[in-house]
Amino acid sequence: MTSGLDIPPAWVAADWGTTQLRVWLLAADGSVLARKTSDKGMGRISPDAYEGVLLELIGDALPTEGKLDVVICGMAGSRQGWSEAPYAATPCPPPSIDMATHVTTQDARLNVHILPGVKQMSPADVMRGEETQIMGVTARDAQFNGVICLPGTHTKWARVQAGQITEFATFMSGELFNVIGDHSVLRHSVGRDGWNETAFRAACVKAIENPNTLMQSLFGLRAEALVADLSPEAARATLSGLLLGAELTAAQSYWDSSDVTIVGENALSQAYAAALATQGKTPRIVDAEETTLNGLKAAHSHLQESQS
Repeated sequence: MTSGLDIPPAWVAADWGTTQLRVWLLAADGSVLARKTSDKGMGRISPDAYEGVLLELIGDALPTEGKLDVVICGMAGSRQGWSEAPYAATPCPPPSIDMATHVTTQDARLNVHILPGVKQMSPADVMRGEETQIMGVTARDAQFNGVICLPGTHTKWARVQAGQITEFATFMSGELFNVIGDHSVLRHSVGRDGWNETAFRAACVKAIENPNTLMQSLFGLRAEALVADLSPEAARATLSGLLLGAELTAAQSYWDSSDVTIVGENALSQAYAAALATQGKTPRIVDAEETTLNGLKAAHSHLQESQS
């Protein structure tokens, strides 16, 4: 082995998203020996390229004899991914190894399992990757009952009861923010960076209290920039606040009477916490990467049990 590690990895965890791949080489006790990343996400490679991409990152850590377990979550299991891992249907526990797709690889040293996503039939919805983060939350707290918010380009709100994902909803607020800010008339008014917390919170409240005026309020950003010198930073924060306020209104059944756990500690997750704070909520925030890895560890423990 020429990986440069003091001890060989016991197994590998991977989160294969649309734009990025994150890989963790782990010891038997679950400690991280190495972390590696690649920009070769599902959206940038063909199905026949996955094994090669993985070997680029972990090939020098493969054993000379035997197999190395690799547990993967995310878009590698999509229809356009490495090998489709069919959805589990709600209500269901976050799917683990017993539902995973075992991938046949050319390199006999790899033992690859891809975790499935979750689907909801009515109203129709799907997730891939977030279910492993949900498993990461419940792995830390087996008695967890509540709502988990998973911010992103397509934010998920999921209700978990007695270890099962009972329902969830996806909101395209993040994608709409990018589309409106970059490709609509508001691109002339909305800054690409900067922030105004007061403007953000005011816009959240405005969207929640007056949801029918959202379309008018959006164009109002252009008008305010032209006639009232609205700054690009304030316009950016207001656009975000209007969209998150509209999302909170639609997702009120999730957060109104439940404790909320937000997965993520980046600026977007902080914005969700601030938006909820305008409604008197104090969500708990947990680290996204740690939560993903905890979910993958829980899945691997089930694989070990099945192999013993």
